[in-house]
Order: sequence, then structure tokens, then C-alpha cells
Amino acid sequence: MADEFRTSEVGERYARALFDLALETGALEAVRADLTSLAAAYRDSADLRRLLASPLLASADQARGLTAVAKAAKFHATTCNFLGLMAQGGRARDITAAIAAFNALYARHTGVVAAEVVSAAPLAPAQLKAVKAGLREALGKDPELTARVDPSLLGGLKVKVGSRLFDASLKTRLDQMKFALKRA
Repeated sequence: MADEFRTSEVGERYARALFDLALETGALEAVRADLTSLAAAYRDSADLRRLLASPLLASADQARGLTAVAKAAKFHATTCNFLGLMAQGGRARDITAAIAAFNALYARHTGVVAAEVVSAAPLAPAQLKAVKAGLREALGKDPELTARVDPSLLGGLKVKVGSRLFDASLKTRLDQMKFALKRA
């Protein structure tokens, strides 16, 4: 996931509880889809980021806001309860960490390899298919891709698989060249 989706000890505890409950109740895929939607909304919405991170909002207000978002998105009841519980407990800022930890648990459980592809411009479906095929060949497993756009890359790609980062971006190459020229 993106940098803002890093695991934490608190996020891992909440994610483990959610994962176990979702698995036990047969709602694993529904909860995972909900969290994927929430992660996308978080990336796209400054208002949602403020709702989760603002120290000025009371926990009850954050819980009401998250519950409203979850109901509008028609999230599964397990996901709605989870989000409300985290917000009421003053842990709304840890939701992104919980999403990252949940995704790691899901990947371990299903054997899926998650990969994030970051490009300077949106990739065409054929390009994503080619990246997926290349990763499948390199990893020996079928990757699940998440695509993100970062215009600061200027060109090329960054591909993150687990803790490994493959950086073939133009920005990095220019930075390397600049460093080499300074040393010369």
C-alpha cells in the first residue's frame, strides 16, 4: 500500500480481531472489499483524511462520521461495527494501519502476493496486464495489483511487493545522475 498505509502495533491488534471475526462469520471477502473501498476513498478524499486524523474532533463525532461513510458505501455490518468501534475508542487515526495489517493477514491466509504499482500517469489496461505478467514470472505467484498515480515520478514505474521496492522511475534515475555528477 501507499506510505500512509503502514502497519502499527495497534493497527495489527484491531486487524487481527477483525480478520478472525470476518473469517469466523464467513464475511472475509465482504470485509476485504469494504476495506479496499475505504482505502481508495481515503486516498481520494481530503475530508475523510481530516475526519480520521483530526485531534480536534471528538471520538463520538469521528464514529458518527465513519458510520455515515460506511452506511453510504453499503459496507457489511462487520465492517461498520469495526469502524465505529475504532473511532469510539479514539483510534480513528489507526484505521489505515489496521487496513494494512488486515491486507497482510489476508495475503498470508490466501497466499496472494500484493503488489503496488506507482506510475507518473494512469496505466492502460494492457500496461497493467504486462506488469502483472512480468511479476507473475518473477515471483512465481499471481500478484494482486494496486495501481496509484504519482506525477512527481516524471515517468517510469515503482513496484512494491512486500518490503521490496523496484524503482525504475525517471525521477530516481535523474537523482542518481545528479548525485554522480556531484561526485565527479
